[in-house]
Amino acid sequence: MSLRCGIVGLPNVGKSTLFNAITAKQAEAANYPFCTIEPNVGTVLVPDKRLGELASVVKTPVIVPAVLEIVDIAGLVKGASKGEGLGNQFLSHIREVDAIIHVVRCFEDSDIVHVEGKIDPVDDIATIETELMLADLDSMEKRMDKLRKNARKEKELLPLVDLAEKIIAGLGDGVPVRRITETDEEREQARQFFLLTSKPILYAANVAENDLPEGNDYSAKVAEIAAANGANMLVISAKAEADIAELPEEERPEFLESLGLEMSGLDRLIREAYDLLGLHNYFTAGVKEVHAWTIRKGAAAPEAAAAIHTDFEKGFIRAEVIAYDDLISLGSEQKAKEAGKMRSEGKEYIVKDGDVIVFRFNV
Repeated sequence: MSLRCGIVGLPNVGKSTLFNAITAKQAEAANYPFCTIEPNVGTVLVPDKRLGELASVVKTPVIVPAVLEIVDIAGLVKGASKGEGLGNQFLSHIREVDAIIHVVRCFEDSDIVHVEGKIDPVDDIATIETELMLADLDSMEKRMDKLRKNARKEKELLPLVDLAEKIIAGLGDGVPVRRITETDEEREQARQFFLLTSKPILYAANVAENDLPEGNDYSAKVAEIAAANGANMLVISAKAEADIAELPEEERPEFLESLGLEMSGLDRLIREAYDLLGLHNYFTAGVKEVHAWTIRKGAAAPEAAAAIHTDFEKGFIRAEVIAYDDLISLGSEQKAKEAGKMRSEGKEYIVKDGDVIVFRFNV
């Protein structure tokens, strides 16, 4: 499965700078609102040291990492839900992503204009969240008459009507949908409404390079808001990421160490995004290639097989599984078999992070 994250925030908070750094694509990063109109899309490889180790064991030069798609969505402003600043166009781009990365400005720079005239992460977050909730409220209110009418003929729609009314009431009280839906069933039902505030959110506090790694007073406020909303948050510096992107690979660890970091902002962002969406990877490994496949945590073997091809799921017979650690320590698939570390698993098997799998199927 592909993972698609949208970068949002007010204008001039560092979204496009961050996007350029982590995707090595050159989206325009200008010091004025709406320099990004059409969303810039970049695909980045998900770093995983286990791929190289597996490639050494199975003796293949071909490595295919998982990928993360990043969408740089133009800056939102107050009134976006009513079309201000091309808001309707920008909001439609958010509907197409799996998760939201909300970049919040936590640095001072007199040369970079803040659209509201002051640095205030609390107010900035409230502005974006309010516009997304207003857009959702408008969308739900437009749906209600038709939904109620259909429910009079199709009684099975009545629970959906109840949920819609609950969502409208919550949005009216200033509560995003992700906090209104309380059960897995409600969250699944709400998916058909395609609501902006139902998407999981990761706050990225964009600080100056010298405020890494702990952050500053501004980012501390972002952390408080994230904690209060049960959201993920990381401290990142778009400027530092831009510097890292320009360095040769072998020089990056030393630069990261000088900043007090063990891994780049991109690596941390990917890890947080996977956690946010409840995802992890399993591997296929052979002489042709080593390949990472992204699946949801809790996926059974047939669902995991579908990540490769739907025919694998339809004709699933069994999964032959070796744990990553066992394959690396024993040194080959044959030795893993001899040691009894290759298991034959059926349809009920829940695939674990790092499993190395061969699927047997018949179509």
